Amino acid sequence: MADGTPTRGRRGGGGAARRAERTSTKIDHARFITRNIPNYEILTEEALAIIEANADVVLEEIGVAFPENEEALALWRDAGAKVDGDRVHIPKGLARKLCQTAPGSFTQIARNPERNVEIGGRNLVLAPVYGPPFVRDADGRRYATMADFEKFVKLGHMSKWLHHSGGTVCEPTDVPVNKRHYDMLLAHMTLTDKPFMGSVTEPSRARDSVEMCDILFDEGDGKGLNGRTALVSLININSPLTFDSIMMGALDVYAKANQACIISPFIVGGAMAPVSVMGTLTQVLAEVMAGVAFSQLVNPGAPVIFGAFVTSIDMNSGAPTFGTPEAAQITYGAGQLARRMGLPFRSAGSFNGSKLPDAQAAYETANSLNVGLLSGVNFMLHACGWLEGGLVADFEKFVMDADQLGALQKLAAGIQIDEEAQAMDALREVGPGGHFLGCAHTQANFKAAFWKSDLLDYKPFETWVDEGCRDTRTLASARVNKLLGDYVEPALDQAKRAALLAYVAEKKASMPDAFM
Repeated sequence: MADGTPTRGRRGGGGAARRAERTSTKIDHARFITRNIPNYEILTEEALAIIEANADVVLEEIGVAFPENEEALALWRDAGAKVDGDRVHIPKGLARKLCQTAPGSFTQIARNPERNVEIGGRNLVLAPVYGPPFVRDADGRRYATMADFEKFVKLGHMSKWLHHSGGTVCEPTDVPVNKRHYDMLLAHMTLTDKPFMGSVTEPSRARDSVEMCDILFDEGDGKGLNGRTALVSLININSPLTFDSIMMGALDVYAKANQACIISPFIVGGAMAPVSVMGTLTQVLAEVMAGVAFSQLVNPGAPVIFGAFVTSIDMNSGAPTFGTPEAAQITYGAGQLARRMGLPFRSAGSFNGSKLPDAQAAYETANSLNVGLLSGVNFMLHACGWLEGGLVADFEKFVMDADQLGALQKLAAGIQIDEEAQAMDALREVGPGGHFLGCAHTQANFKAAFWKSDLLDYKPFETWVDEGCRDTRTLASARVNKLLGDYVEPALDQAKRAALLAYVAEKKASMPDAFM
């Protein structure tokens, strides 16, 4: 696999010394977040009841479309829905009843059991950006390559606060469309030991994802995954109210294999949903209920996540906007609806519409990340690296965002109230007019008292000038190079590696290249 690691200058000791230095580098990984703070609930009981009632009306009277999918239509017909052409009219209460078999939380396994994540309840799992065809680095914006993809996977592995490797961190356009999912999966399986996502661009690629996981997670008994959930995959609904056959085909594969799916409406308010918050939440709930219900028709008990990707639109340019009050209101409300259904919730991320990792990107990203924390999100895709409305995965912004995710971790921990935290001994020791820098309480607690950025500059002005007046992008670029320079590939059983490489080689050889 392409290295993608920047060339560094020579140091004393030669290659062996450098390898030994990298091998001894300790990689610190944080456990997924468990919130000790309350969720922010923006909707009243009356508002929630109205949305739920209206969503039932949408499903029954308007219906949802399952085009070019006779198998899905047959499942709905057998379940008691009225099918008219490709339109499915779901009687009031049926979708919600079917959703009840979906679990409220589940474990996604990683090849390193210490990296397993629990999705649901009070937990928050952070995953990187997903899907951009372009990347940006210090040299500018360009189409993404497989080498870029591998660099992002390495950065994700080295990032303390990221709990998940994600999926299509960028779209490697230098690899044929019908074969790139093999290389992306192989990168996630070999370059990190964190959990990852499966392919959804074709049902056969979903099957490939499951089969490769059967190889990676086999425990020596030939049973492969054996019912364990190793993949979380993104199933977007073609809003409004349309479930295309490609996504539903992938969902069918994953549900049958007990792999988790995020059932996620793709909402751009004013274009793919109403301009009002209540109208959008009604559509979101109707679409999620229909999608989750369908997954349970395929396999009752299959793990799913209530998804809500929501942005508004600039009515002058038609461009999506991020970090807005309306998007926050919808995210808060969707979190309440997900909890009432007893389902894990996916939303928010490092969303912004900026072309560069600048002040606009920072403002909009900070708004969206904090909304995600407070709305009760359990799985946050796009938590770092997002730029230009999702068209670009940016290396510098990846590490900027990943650094700030540590602040979310500290905030989510809540406020300790034990005797040590009360600090009465410090108050007595210092008294009026003193300072706390040298007191016993400070000396005992200063190392862990405050969250500390690994990126931002807090040095005196004179020191900052002496070091070259580096702005945050410059510091981030240096950190990208440091993380890639310190990267060490996690150990993988050589027999499994060989089996994965053989699987990929055989599959690629069985088909001609296709770039569309």
